[in-house]
Amino acid sequence: MAHLGEEFNVNTMPKSERNFEPLPAGWYDVSISGAEVKDTKTGTGSYIAVRYAVTGPTHQGRVVFGNLNVKNANPTAEKIGREQLGELMLAIGLEKVTDSDQLIGGNLSIKLDIRKSEQYGDSNNVIGFKSLNKSTLPMSNVSQDSKKSSPPWTKKS
Repeated sequence: MAHLGEEFNVNTMPKSERNFEPLPAGWYDVSISGAEVKDTKTGTGSYIAVRYAVTGPTHQGRVVFGNLNVKNANPTAEKIGREQLGELMLAIGLEKVTDSDQLIGGNLSIKLDIRKSEQYGDSNNVIGFKSLNKSTLPMSNVSQDSKKSSPPWTKKS
């Protein structure tokens, strides 16, 4: 047992201003404030748990969570998760990722939808990713072969 050093009375405690209602569906500018690899409940796969801090255009300061499957017994779930990770990487300008910490600090726009659930209550679902500044990856991403040859529509017969 640990003594608190003072008495706390529920009647004099400050009221919470936290809002747990899902954000309205739409696009939000965010900064990735956390990314951590976790095991799935079944222990047969893993996902990246991403924490997005909303920076605008509305609801600044709110937080949204999303998961990206990177290993999953269900090949479709894994494919979707890897596609989403690729979209996120493109949006923040990363060509390669070997550690989830490399995602932290990335700024992008995410598209939110609302997942309906009577059991757990409605929540946000991240369904899209795009760059804030329409940037693209560095040219090192382009293969050497594609640099040498011209597109088919420019070739003369």
